Amino acid sequence: MTRDSAKRDKRRYFLLIGLCVAVFVLFAFALFSIQIVHGKDYSAAHDALSISNVTVEGARGQILDTNGNPLVTNRQSNSIIFDGSYFPSATKQSERNEIIISLINLLEKNKLEWINALPIKLDKNGNPVFIDDMENDISYLKSKDYLYLNDYATAQNCFDALVERYEVEDYKKSDQIKIIAVCYNMRKLLFTTDNPYVFAEDIPEEIIAYIKENSDFYRGVDVQIVTNREYIEGDLAPHILGYVDSINAEQYEEHKKDLEERLAEPGLTSNQISQIKATYGYGLNDKIGQFGIESAMEEYLRGKDGVRTTTEDANGNKKTEYTRNPVQGDTVILTLDTTLQRIAQEALEERVSKLPYNEALPAAGAVVAIDVNNGAVLACATYPSYDLSTYKKDYSSLVKEKASPLWNRALQNTYAPGSTFKPAVACAGLEEGIITSTSKFNCGGIYRRFEDQTFKCLGVHGNIDVREALNQSCNIFFFETGLGLGINKLNTYCKLFGLGEKTGIELSEASGVLASIEYKSSLGQTWYPGDTVQAAIGQSDNLFTPIQLASYCATIANGGTRYQAHFVKAVKSYDFTQTVIDNTTPKVLNETGIKKSTFDTVKEGMRRVGARNAALSSCPVNVAAKTGTAEISKIVDGKTVNGTNGLLISFAPYENPQIAIAIVVENAETGSSTAQIAADIYTAYFSAVGEADAVESFNTPLR
Repeated sequence: MTRDSAKRDKRRYFLLIGLCVAVFVLFAFALFSIQIVHGKDYSAAHDALSISNVTVEGARGQILDTNGNPLVTNRQSNSIIFDGSYFPSATKQSERNEIIISLINLLEKNKLEWINALPIKLDKNGNPVFIDDMENDISYLKSKDYLYLNDYATAQNCFDALVERYEVEDYKKSDQIKIIAVCYNMRKLLFTTDNPYVFAEDIPEEIIAYIKENSDFYRGVDVQIVTNREYIEGDLAPHILGYVDSINAEQYEEHKKDLEERLAEPGLTSNQISQIKATYGYGLNDKIGQFGIESAMEEYLRGKDGVRTTTEDANGNKKTEYTRNPVQGDTVILTLDTTLQRIAQEALEERVSKLPYNEALPAAGAVVAIDVNNGAVLACATYPSYDLSTYKKDYSSLVKEKASPLWNRALQNTYAPGSTFKPAVACAGLEEGIITSTSKFNCGGIYRRFEDQTFKCLGVHGNIDVREALNQSCNIFFFETGLGLGINKLNTYCKLFGLGEKTGIELSEASGVLASIEYKSSLGQTWYPGDTVQAAIGQSDNLFTPIQLASYCATIANGGTRYQAHFVKAVKSYDFTQTVIDNTTPKVLNETGIKKSTFDTVKEGMRRVGARNAALSSCPVNVAAKTGTAEISKIVDGKTVNGTNGLLISFAPYENPQIAIAIVVENAETGSSTAQIAADIYTAYFSAVGEADAVESFNTPLR
């Protein structure tokens, strides 16, 4: 062996020794890290053989009126839930059945309800039958995801399969279907250790105490303190406030897709992902706003869910703690004034309920009061109405009523405006020079501009100018003005007032129809000059919502600025430390560009209407108004039924407009007959203390 090779061998020896020492040091460091540095973490992980996380619902936010008065709040109640970490597993079905039927008997003995969503019931002879209007549930029951039965399977076939699946052969039939109903819903709502099942809601303390005293038997049956919506006055603005109920399958899938899209954003941190899930994630047991503000402001009202974690160690010991606390939802402050809303509702009901009974055309109506300087809706009432506190119980009867009390007429019904349309025609005519403030047309009661058509006025007004034409509601003056303008030019101005367009309010609203050549063509019909004549007095195809009429009137009142109508004044954090949304700065949709002199002329004509109306002239301030009567025709049971709708648009004070009101009363005699409704609202708004004090009291900002 040469000297060089000996040196190489020696170096290799020391290198091998060094490598062994390095590996030993690395192992020693890793062992030190596991046992000393992270010893508790690894020990906990070893001890916690199972970990389950349960979502804890955050309370919904409150809804307040413009002055901070509560409209919708929360009350605490007890729900009985099945906790999957302790409730007998599906492999112990007989144990489940014993607990379930005992709970059912306990609740029914005390005349309490439990959740039953099974689409099968027993008829009077004790035979299983499908429940009407539950087609989706019946299809799910038969589907391959559940019983895997043919589409033509009968209720008896389904019931027999369920009896076998849930091992209830030894129970009497009346108990079988009850146990099955609970088990069915547990499966449908994906009951697991991470997803508790809500068995019953709003349970009194004495029942909860009994269950806890017998917890050895009621294994996994727990109580969850939840918040239920509390309506301070259930009959106040129900169409606006809305309702909260259990999420349905379609809503669940929609929000699940929305959540997935939000989570797909690149670069999200684990904390951001957790927050997104807490804010936008929905479970099958969750509740959600179904309509109204509860739905429109769901994102803000809904609380952020917390997490309750249960760990089980190697010895079977379980520990439950909150790993994320729930957070209450934001507070939504509305523009509605409780006092004004109540007065509007009562005044509307008082007027409409006195109309002659007509089964074919039931008494109904709507009223909207709006701040002319910012678009804030101060009152919005529909008649007939209902009570939110009994909505769920009354729902089946409410949907059957001919007068459709659930329908929000103020936002979703469209009406021919009749003569309330004439101020818009006057504005267009004055701006285009078709008429001036002093030009006159002669009204002889009959209008024969076309050989084959004759139109009438309701009076004989002689030579009449635009101010008095508005006051007397002279059709012939507006026939001439409308023809001079032409339908296209007229509609250019009507669109500036937002007629036939949505106002942008937060809730669902109808678009309405602005009579036009294009609309007529879409129906396969031809536009004739006579249609322009009819359109100019608010007939033809013109159809507008009460909220549109209120916004249109407000635009005239304030001198030409069209604001976006809105119900939401602000959104605050639950503790009022943060402002999430601030709508106190009004949103301008458009400026009409109409001259002040034009508005002054039109408003003077409207002032004359208010001055000669007994109800409006008795108000504490000067009121400007325009009445309207529109003929209606409906097909009821195959027969044509005719009637008239009474309409009114108005604003006050005439000298310094603050509030505009639009009213529609279905099947009323005239528009002027609705004036007392407006008078009651104006009297409340402008108190005897004085205009300035009254305005301030109804618009005090909530800080």
